[in-house]
Amino acid sequence: MTVVVFLFSLLGAMALGMPIAFALIVCGLALMLWMGIFDSQIVAQNLIIGADNFPLLAVPFFLLAGEFMNAGGLSKRIVNFALAWVGHLRGGLGYVAVFAALIMASLSGSAAADTAALASLLIPMMREAGYNIPRSAGLIAAGGIIAPVIPPSIGFIIFGVAGGVSITKLFLAGIFPGFLMGVSLLIAWWFVMRKETMVKTFALPPMKDRLRATVDSFWALLMPLAIIGGLKFGIFTPTEAAVCAVAYSFIVGMFVYRELKWSALYGLMLSAAKTTAVVMFLVAAALVSAWLMTSANIPGELGKLLEPFMDNKLLLMMMMMVLVLVVGTALDFAPTVLILTPVLMPIVKQAGIDPVYFGVLFIMNNAIGLITPPVGIVLNVVSGVAKVPMGDVIKGVWPFLLAQSIVLFALVLFPDLVMVPLKWLTQ
Repeated sequence: MTVVVFLFSLLGAMALGMPIAFALIVCGLALMLWMGIFDSQIVAQNLIIGADNFPLLAVPFFLLAGEFMNAGGLSKRIVNFALAWVGHLRGGLGYVAVFAALIMASLSGSAAADTAALASLLIPMMREAGYNIPRSAGLIAAGGIIAPVIPPSIGFIIFGVAGGVSITKLFLAGIFPGFLMGVSLLIAWWFVMRKETMVKTFALPPMKDRLRATVDSFWALLMPLAIIGGLKFGIFTPTEAAVCAVAYSFIVGMFVYRELKWSALYGLMLSAAKTTAVVMFLVAAALVSAWLMTSANIPGELGKLLEPFMDNKLLLMMMMMVLVLVVGTALDFAPTVLILTPVLMPIVKQAGIDPVYFGVLFIMNNAIGLITPPVGIVLNVVSGVAKVPMGDVIKGVWPFLLAQSIVLFALVLFPDLVMVPLKWLTQ
């Protein structure tokens, strides 16, 4: 019955148009009333404890690094680098979008920010070259959701804090699956473009121009290598890596590329602060409902429903991934992570599934939810930036949504694709 109270109060508050964070608090209050332990101090204490967590300091710093990266010219040079090397292929701008998305994902960790930057840079070029714009917008949206999987990932930070899982291991474990997501998009783009003859192709630039673009993007490309290398060799923690990313993107944008202006700093910091406030309030509110879900034994009740699958890890993972995929169509990324993590983690541990492995697939699944209708936040971003109707973007994204879903379920079937690269990186 507590599960019914939980779902009814949460979905009812959302149906009334209440913001997710407040809906989570209402859900917690409903559970307290149901259990007969109403105490406002519990709500206040859990709100404070939810936000008072050192690893969460990485969130505002990575968001600020993303702002500096876009304003300081790092994003533009990454696109120019990819354009110089693969722009001459048939459908070359699509390959540019994927390669640029992979590189930018290792810089900011924000799907919406990466998608907005890529769409604003590439959609005008694609439109001029005669590309199918809804399909191109769908590709860019699908490329943008690689950001929560490849480190530095804000999603991994939130999951690591909520689930008590090593954020460093999550970061390192996400590298290869994120790369596979990019490869799946390359294959899907080749498939949809193989008979396309009407788009304009770019001439292969002379080697000196390609080398010039590579040299010009050197400082932008060095940033992900520095972050991943520092994490692998234990030079800094994920939180310290976020601070380093801010300092690096600021110095490169301000003094190397000289595109980041002093006058723009206030607006960039304000934008990062607003986004941080939303994320942190969600995290704090989620801890209220998470504490009460645990007190009400909702994970135990759900565990009983999944008990027939407990002896088969593969089938259990498949069922949980389907559940997350369905929930992700209706909820945004952060709320889904914060609501389902305290529910599913006890089941994961009871079944003997590696929490890091589960975390990678869980975050990848939630990232895919960013491009699934009807909510699809990233679809809304690319629709607004590209000025393409939402319905057209939804039609255009389907081949790439299917490709990334195949990767997700391939990782369920073959866990070593996640765990073997992680073992190599942590040696």
